[in-house]
Amino acid sequence: MKKLFSFLALTLIITSYAQTLKDFSVPEGYKKISEARGDLDQDGRDEIVMVFNTNTRATKEEYPETDYKRVLYILKNTANGLKVWKEAYGFLISSGMGFSPEYNSPPEVSIKNNALTIHQEFNTNSRHRLAYRHTFRFQNNDFYLIGSQENFDDTCEFNILHEVNFSTGKVIVDEQYYPCFEGDKAPQENFYKSFTHKLKHPIKMSDFKIGENQFPVPGSKRTFIF
Repeated sequence: MKKLFSFLALTLIITSYAQTLKDFSVPEGYKKISEARGDLDQDGRDEIVMVFNTNTRATKEEYPETDYKRVLYILKNTANGLKVWKEAYGFLISSGMGFSPEYNSPPEVSIKNNALTIHQEFNTNSRHRLAYRHTFRFQNNDFYLIGSQENFDDTCEFNILHEVNFSTGKVIVDEQYYPCFEGDKAPQENFYKSFTHKLKHPIKMSDFKIGENQFPVPGSKRTFIF
C-alpha cells in the first residue's frame, strides 16, 4: 500500500508539473535534423529530444549562406500533447561550421541509462576532423554536463583525445603523433595522462558553451579545455 501511495503521489506531481510547461510546435522556418526518445527523469515515460536548424543566421557574413544557429528541445510527451521541458543553444555548432559544411553530418542524439548524449563533428580543413561528444543527466531539477569528449584527428600527423567523466572525475589526455611520410619525424612526442579532476561547480546544460571551460593538466604545461 505504501508503494502504491508513493507511485500515485509521484504521478500526480509529474502530471501537475507537465501542465505548467508550454505547448510545443515547430517554429516557422525551422528544420528538424535529429531526434531521439528515451526516459531522462526515470518516471517510466519516454521524453523526445529534437535538434533543429533555426532560421537565424549564425554569422553576419554573406558566406556561407547556409550557416544557421541550431536549437535542442527536450519535450515531455503528455496526454495533452508535446510540452517544452528544456530548450538549449550554447553547445550546438551551427549548420555552416567548418570546411565544406555541405558534407557535415547532422548531430547525433541518443539516450542511454537516463542520460542524453549529443555527438557533433566537422572538418576544420581538408585534413583535420574535429568531433565532440557531450553527455547530460537530469539531476537536482536540471540537466547537467556529466561527460565531455573531444577528438581532433588528422589524416596522417596526429590523433588527439581529451575525455572527462565528471561523475567519476576521471580525465584522459591522449595525444599521438605520426610522421606523414617514411623517413620523416613525428611533429612532436606522444603524450598520455590519466588523472582525476572534480568540478567545484557542476555545469548546467543551459550554461555550457564549448571551449569556455578549462583546468590544468597536472605535471605538464597543458590545459584541458572543454
